Amino acid sequence: MNAPVVPRKTREMHSHHFDSTIWNDFAFRDDDIIISTYAKSGTTWMQQIISQLIFNGEAGLPVAEMSPWLDLRVPPKEVKLPAVEGQTHRRFVKTHLPVDALVFSPNAKYIYLARDGRDVVWSLYNHHANANDFWYHALNDTPGLVGEPIGRPNRSIRDYFHEWLAKDGYPFWSFWENLRSWWAIRDLPNVHTVHFETLRTDMPGEIRKIAAFLDIPVDEAKWEAILTHCSFPYMKANATPSVPLGGAFWDGGAETFINKGTNGRWRDTLTAADSAAYEARALKELGPECAGWLATGLRGR
Repeated sequence: MNAPVVPRKTREMHSHHFDSTIWNDFAFRDDDIIISTYAKSGTTWMQQIISQLIFNGEAGLPVAEMSPWLDLRVPPKEVKLPAVEGQTHRRFVKTHLPVDALVFSPNAKYIYLARDGRDVVWSLYNHHANANDFWYHALNDTPGLVGEPIGRPNRSIRDYFHEWLAKDGYPFWSFWENLRSWWAIRDLPNVHTVHFETLRTDMPGEIRKIAAFLDIPVDEAKWEAILTHCSFPYMKANATPSVPLGGAFWDGGAETFINKGTNGRWRDTLTAADSAAYEARALKELGPECAGWLATGLRGR
């Protein structure tokens, strides 16, 4: 197998959420950590895990403030970049961009977290359906919007799924290109892939792999605290510091943003034909190896 080519940025992405141009001005440090996901794939969970490794099990960390979504267009980059550049701890920022829309550093560490698209939609619907007027104002009524504003979701989650699948991520962004782009560079030495289901079923083992990838020694005296602080019950009960603006964008607050942390809820709603259509699309878009990993978390060689 030929070694993957180090990617380079080839385009900009703008939308009600994105301003990818911020990466053009981001000054990398060699120990930076970039968390990449498609939305609602466990991003906040991964931010919590990395914060716990960096800060050795400390409770009550303001993770949302410490680990901003860099390419979210609000607040604008003129506000966000100085704040990130002023951080003195090991930085860990997040992105939802495909690889070719960001600047890729050969020295930074990249963690890509994936989740079955059906589970993504169920979490995404909770996120979208509970968004309040403040969320819509920030995305639709602030300077810098490129493209169409985002509207309110269909009341039927099954219809929401059908539209998301038919229009590839609508009303957000492409699911398949995000996965394809990161899968293509999975074997680079500074890229580590994680699957939501594997993390859910073996969180201790996966956190140790993440720590090793990030060259962070695990303090065994703090290990149980780290695991406790990365559990969904703890994160749900202590959601406010981990969620943007403390959850002010969602009815129900931060606890709504951190939903259930479970998979398979779609099984009670989608028909066999619905799931078959999704699986056929995944195979067509991703190929058998990546589609298999996305469905199961098992990565072959």
